[in-house]
Amino acid sequence: MAAVVEVEVGAGAAGERELDEVDMSDLSPEEQWRVEHARMHAKHRGHEAMHAEMVLILIATLVVAQLLLVQWKQRHPRSYNMVTLFQMWVVPLYFTVKLHWWRFLVIWILFSAITAFVTFRATRKPLVQTTPRLVYKWFLLIYKISYATGIVGYMAVMFTLFGLNLLFKIKPEDAMDFGISLLFYGLYYGVLERDFAEMCADYMASTIGFYSESGMPTKHLSDSVCAVCGQQIFVDVSEEGIIENTYRLSCNHVFHEFCIRGWCIVGKKQTCPYCKEKVDLKRMFSNPWERPHVMYGQLLDWLRYLVAWQPVIIGLVQGINYILGLE
Repeated sequence: MAAVVEVEVGAGAAGERELDEVDMSDLSPEEQWRVEHARMHAKHRGHEAMHAEMVLILIATLVVAQLLLVQWKQRHPRSYNMVTLFQMWVVPLYFTVKLHWWRFLVIWILFSAITAFVTFRATRKPLVQTTPRLVYKWFLLIYKISYATGIVGYMAVMFTLFGLNLLFKIKPEDAMDFGISLLFYGLYYGVLERDFAEMCADYMASTIGFYSESGMPTKHLSDSVCAVCGQQIFVDVSEEGIIENTYRLSCNHVFHEFCIRGWCIVGKKQTCPYCKEKVDLKRMFSNPWERPHVMYGQLLDWLRYLVAWQPVIIGLVQGINYILGLE
């Protein structure tokens, strides 16, 4: 250990040569980490100006990229959402194959196959009457699973930080890996399903005719029809329909409770499907146990930028550094 300490305090080319000559096989994991740390410091010694320049490039790129993304989202939201969804769907696949995360790949393929089928059903014209409920049920199921998975993962991480994993004789690194993995699965698929659900909700509502993303709806909404699924709200005994609780928005339009909840929470819509009046989510989710779903949805919206665009921005920064000869 003394040799390692002596090497760490060495300076200049002589210190680097000593670090390169250290036999890593005879060292403990902690000592190996110290040597690697010392090598990194020796390699970057005297490059403070270059490092400062790289930090400025990173900050400038982040600011410019954020401004461009905000402008793109405001001016062309449809293309922004489609590109973001594609990146979120594909970027993790690249790292999965590269790092051989086969379990994630299997789950990704299964999720993609079922979601592709549901999306295909949602984009067909004419729209089958049962399709809206099929779509919302599938994405609501994924939403609940991702929510529960994320909570369990977060609790596992916190238990590990407080040392509670030792009560079950679980190694800290194993418990932390388990918690972080569950947290990643929950957040990633939570973000992905909400984006797919939003796209499907737009297609279905436009096809049914009571909703138009820009302009006036193509159909007039009566009090007896749900604008989300297009089916009767109140039915007679001899008629086919869906019998369930209803919900009246502040604009006095009535919907199936399941449909309007799916529209607002799963489909990320905060306006009436017909008149586009702002929906009061606090009034809709008056039960305090349901409000965390709203906050969880807002968290997923924030994480979309981190998952979809952060790798692109980091890659752009690395490209700029490479062009400028910065290492």
